[in-house]
Amino acid sequence: MKQPLAIGVEDYKSIIDKNYYYVDKSLLMKDLIDKSGSVNLFTRPRRFGKTLALSMLKTFFEAEVDKNGNVIDNSHYFKGMKIMDCGKSYLAWMGRYPVISLSLKSAKQPDFSLAFEMIKRQIMREFDRHSYVLNCDELNCEQRERYEKITYGVDEAALYTDALQFLSDCLKKYHKEKVIILLDEYDVPLENGYFRGFYDEMSDFIRSLFESALKTNENLEFAVITGCLRISRESIFTGLNNLKSISLMDNSYACYFGFTSKEVRKMLEEYKIQDKMDIVKLWYDGYLIGDKEMYNPWSVINYVDDVAMGNAKYPKPYWSNTSSNHIIRELIEKADPGVKKEIEELVAGKCIKKPVHEDITYADIYKSQDNLWNFLFFTGYLKMEEQFFEDDTIYLTLKIPNAEIRYIYRNTIKDWFQEQLKQVDFSKFYEALLKKETEGIEEFLSDQLAQSISYYDNKESFYHGYLLGILSGLAGYEIHSNKEAGLGRPDILLKPYRPQKTTVIIELKVAKQFTEMDRLCDAALKQIEDKKYALELKKEGYLNIIKYGICFCKKSCMVKVYPN
Repeated sequence: MKQPLAIGVEDYKSIIDKNYYYVDKSLLMKDLIDKSGSVNLFTRPRRFGKTLALSMLKTFFEAEVDKNGNVIDNSHYFKGMKIMDCGKSYLAWMGRYPVISLSLKSAKQPDFSLAFEMIKRQIMREFDRHSYVLNCDELNCEQRERYEKITYGVDEAALYTDALQFLSDCLKKYHKEKVIILLDEYDVPLENGYFRGFYDEMSDFIRSLFESALKTNENLEFAVITGCLRISRESIFTGLNNLKSISLMDNSYACYFGFTSKEVRKMLEEYKIQDKMDIVKLWYDGYLIGDKEMYNPWSVINYVDDVAMGNAKYPKPYWSNTSSNHIIRELIEKADPGVKKEIEELVAGKCIKKPVHEDITYADIYKSQDNLWNFLFFTGYLKMEEQFFEDDTIYLTLKIPNAEIRYIYRNTIKDWFQEQLKQVDFSKFYEALLKKETEGIEEFLSDQLAQSISYYDNKESFYHGYLLGILSGLAGYEIHSNKEAGLGRPDILLKPYRPQKTTVIIELKVAKQFTEMDRLCDAALKQIEDKKYALELKKEGYLNIIKYGICFCKKSCMVKVYPN
């Protein structure tokens, strides 16, 4: 019987207890021990296994104690894992340290008061989890009173600004060992605060919380922090000289977030769908972390589960459904002609060159297009092809990583384009169409395409849908697409409710070169005649019939009417 796949399960113990399929990332502990970083910040895109990694670290390192003071042995959770073969010096770290584990993802709230309250509740839970320390004789009455106030959520903001440092002190007194601090999704309250309008308040609180816990905390063994974006030292990590930032550009720890090709192949073989490797690579591979090519783990797990369980035959954009993708929308809405061209190049599979800035604040994102491109890279919407040094600046060549992310770009652009069309007055276009004014038709369609962002690779289906969308507002007409007529199916037929009015037949062509447009317009008109598209219409009583051959090439349009 195949192991179930852990869709959305981010607790390491639950995965092992319930025998979920698990990709062994336990050597992360060995690397953290070997590299001896005091404060380690891992920035990775969402759904790349950050929360699960911290849960694994907690299970391995923690000297876990229940509320009654009983020690909990977690060593069986690593039976058969790679870390167990690394020797006694590494296993000596297992179950040795008190651990403070805090997630800030619940702070995604509409105002500061509610966001602060959610972080406060997380702190309260962590204090309650470690309430056994109240049995420590080394805590004085004042410390016990302060501990209980935080545990019960007393409404004093000052209690929480240095709560992690205070908890570290209490845990050190009890365990006689320094503390490991794990902070997950640290940038969620900052991003949310920026977009909701309370960034300054939130950054002040997070700065105080972090400084006391990570900078001036003599009881700290080491800390691991995760997020999507590295926030400027000046805004959050002020004076934190012991911070080691590990981003998508670093080789160290590269294989611990996301799946390697070897890990994906092994998973597909386990579920007897190894023949899907090419599809998985096309859709979910392509991320370059340091010099390691990595797959999106969220999408791979969902795809394997769907296919193995018989719920799907084709790949889906699983990752796109886990967020609003607002950053792509922001890029498109703010795009000048130069940026529109760069977006088109990316969607077409090409690369763009941009300087990289790892230290930015959310307030900086929209100050320049370069910052926005950087945000897209660090959050997983673009991949690094290569990096190089030029004019005292690090540059990246950036590319859309895979078919799944290209789907996000295409659909976001498509939605934006459709909304743009709703604001256009089509009356002059309709008038030109019904009066055989080909120059007016060409000018209107070419102008609209010039303002758009190409996402269609010159496919006729795009132009067909685009024109249908424009024509949908033509009053007094039935609009038919590919409906059988004569000996074939005209692309578009505009059939008036009153037969004495003008009827329109449109046949579309798409040219790869501008020089082909004239010939293809003639071919479209010839097809209308050869296929006798107008014959049935005339029999029904529609006598005033206009026949158009329209050819598109990129953002240009040529229109011919029959007879020439």
